[in-house]
Amino acid sequence: MNILYNLTIHAYGRLIAIASCFSEKAKKRHQGSHNTWNIIEKQVDKKSSYIWFHVSSLGEFEQGRPVIEKLKQENPDTKILLTFFSPSGYEIRKNYPNADLICYMPTDTVKNAKRFLSAVNVEKAVFVKYEFWGNFLIELKKHNIPTYLISAIFRKEQTFFKIYGGFYRKMLKCFTHLFVQDNNSHKLLKSIDVYKVTVAGDTRFDRVNNIARQSKNIPLIEKFIDGKNVIVAGSTWAVDEDLLLKYFSENKNIKLIIAPHEIHDSHITEISSKLKYPHLRYSQLTENNAANADCIIIDCFGILSSVYRYADIAYIGGGFGAGIHNTLEAAVYGIPVVWGPNYMKFKEARELIACGGGFSVSDYSSLKNVFYNLTVNSDIGKKVAEYVEQNLGATEKILKSIGY
Repeated sequence: MNILYNLTIHAYGRLIAIASCFSEKAKKRHQGSHNTWNIIEKQVDKKSSYIWFHVSSLGEFEQGRPVIEKLKQENPDTKILLTFFSPSGYEIRKNYPNADLICYMPTDTVKNAKRFLSAVNVEKAVFVKYEFWGNFLIELKKHNIPTYLISAIFRKEQTFFKIYGGFYRKMLKCFTHLFVQDNNSHKLLKSIDVYKVTVAGDTRFDRVNNIARQSKNIPLIEKFIDGKNVIVAGSTWAVDEDLLLKYFSENKNIKLIIAPHEIHDSHITEISSKLKYPHLRYSQLTENNAANADCIIIDCFGILSSVYRYADIAYIGGGFGAGIHNTLEAAVYGIPVVWGPNYMKFKEARELIACGGGFSVSDYSSLKNVFYNLTVNSDIGKKVAEYVEQNLGATEKILKSIGY
């Protein structure tokens, strides 16, 4: 076992313990990982085996989710163990009904890995996207437990492909099979002699497709639209909002729906103060006032994926900051998608641009030009729909390959 890796893991554990005194997120992670043993002791069914799904956070959970749900649908007696690394995933999905046992993944020490696999009868293990934990992977291999990585994506900058990445390459050899998103990942793995690889695609396409099929009509939004073109802007930040509101103020013939990334009252009040035309919060909409508003500010969680279905153009926030949010949630409806300049690390954004259905803007002038071109070209949405359709099916490929 790599000594440096173990030293790093132990140091990380101590840092989280210290940080828990100052950070609520660190506190939840620290306490949650320790509480895992209580959850397992009280809830595990000793007579049953589990399919273990491990995800880092909420985004990775959404990638694993279609596989869990399809597996559970076709094999209802199969027990699912779901572990999270991050509080932002666990706290939101700790009551997820399709898993029989949900907890944090303990810190990746040799002792914890042995204890965990002794406490739970794991039949198969499925890690999602970027989860590589050396001690757990080695212990799974020692127990001859089939272990899979799904929706993975690899880049040449990663440690696996560096001269000093020997131990990380050994981690990859612990997987029974790797299901990657693209051919480039396959080639990179082949270059380091990892051959048990299948290009299956990204299960997020199946997830957003399932969401779209289950989306509900929102009569108040339909009344608000009143026959006009609509821009739906999701997960926006202040920089995104300033550009959108400027465009909106100059184009009275459109309607705008903004779903900010942060929906606390002070931020929504700030957006309202910048609007020149009649606007309402979603919580204020009624049959009587919906058609009179030109802009709606979404002030609740859980409806954005359904709201996108009403868009003629979707704008995805975050591209002027750390990176864009979920483009597929909008693209699944076959509408052109626009975002800011920071998108290159997102494969689906690059592919949407390549197919002619996605557009990056860097300032107000480029946003204005893109929006104008999209309003006069109604065929672009078809390219987006075709792109999504071509990328469906990863879930079935994976389940078939692992024996379900």
